[in-house]
Amino acid sequence: MRRFLDGLYGAAGLLAGLCTIGVLVSVLAAIIARQLSFNIPGTDAYAGYFMAAAGFLALSSTFKHGEHIRVTLLLNSLAPAGSRRLDIFALAVGALLACAFAFFSVKLTYDSWLFNDISTSNDATPLWIPQISMAVGTILFLVAIVDELIRRLRGQSAATSQQTHE
Repeated sequence: MRRFLDGLYGAAGLLAGLCTIGVLVSVLAAIIARQLSFNIPGTDAYAGYFMAAAGFLALSSTFKHGEHIRVTLLLNSLAPAGSRRLDIFALAVGALLACAFAFFSVKLTYDSWLFNDISTSNDATPLWIPQISMAVGTILFLVAIVDELIRRLRGQSAATSQQTHE
């Protein structure tokens, strides 16, 4: 199971990297088209879709590699038992918030599909298509937080980028 989850987080991180390249390609295409005096419809919108996808898909990977911002001043000042309890509490609250975030992301995507909501820009993309990456990213983030919470409840230390590469 550990290998599967780490592979899932890694695949999401890889997709986030590819989406970042998609932002680059979209912006470059718009710049080149503008310099050659023609328009490629939707390049701005697709750059935005790729940027949002990159951000959401990277959540689980960056969390599991310990790259999210954490304020460790309080954790480091406590005794190990108190630090562990506070960390578990923070992960439990984070899991609840991530659950709400995932639920409403999936609901938004489903509602966009159900009502055939389309982009207001000139690309007229069905919005559920780019919103899928948000829903998947938030679900994977929830899984990563619950995964980390379970690790802490079992007494295991925080997963770091060095541990996940071993």
